[in-house]
Amino acid sequence: MNLGRATAVPYTDNPEGVTGIDKRPVQEPVRVAAPGPKGIGGSGLAGDAVCKKQHHGGDDQAVYVMAREDLDDWEAELGRPLPNGAFGENLTTEGLDVSGALIGERWRIGSEVVLEISSGRIPCGTFQGHMGEKRWVKRFTQKGAPGAYLRVIEPGEIRAGDPVEILHRPDHDVTVALAFRAMTTGRELQPRLLAAGEALHPELRKWALEYVAKHGS
Repeated sequence: MNLGRATAVPYTDNPEGVTGIDKRPVQEPVRVAAPGPKGIGGSGLAGDAVCKKQHHGGDDQAVYVMAREDLDDWEAELGRPLPNGAFGENLTTEGLDVSGALIGERWRIGSEVVLEISSGRIPCGTFQGHMGEKRWVKRFTQKGAPGAYLRVIEPGEIRAGDPVEILHRPDHDVTVALAFRAMTTGRELQPRLLAAGEALHPELRKWALEYVAKHGS
């Protein structure tokens, strides 16, 4: 479990010049709850900074999760250590195929919190500046393992090491990785996203509907 503080950096396009992307592991319990609509609400984790709310945070992007296994793959490729939180994720999981999870899939974390997957993470310039790697946005996109954004269905407290239980898997094939490709390198896949129904991030649903209206299904 990782939290970030608002920190002044030279690479963000946030008008205030600060970002909360540099997240660090914490051991104490953290309250998780729906933060409010995008543009108003920030992170779903108490004490975690979201500095550009028009693009980050809000109910449909309340929690960002990355698989430790994907960070390990990047460690090998980049040749440097990537501690938990290195990609700005709130939760770093072990033993879960995060990018292979389904939109609308629900997880219980610990004894109280239930989260629902809404979309994958789209890389931005702040992420590239934070990583300090050339062509980072393109490389991250090509890898196709973006991690997942989740909304809070049932609030509560979580702590480092809490187990993750898959409570529900929807009856469709729209994975986080598929949604990510549809929004980046494979726009022709957008009609397929509509099978995820209301669980799909509303912005992705809007884009998919516009694609169908323009190009057909």
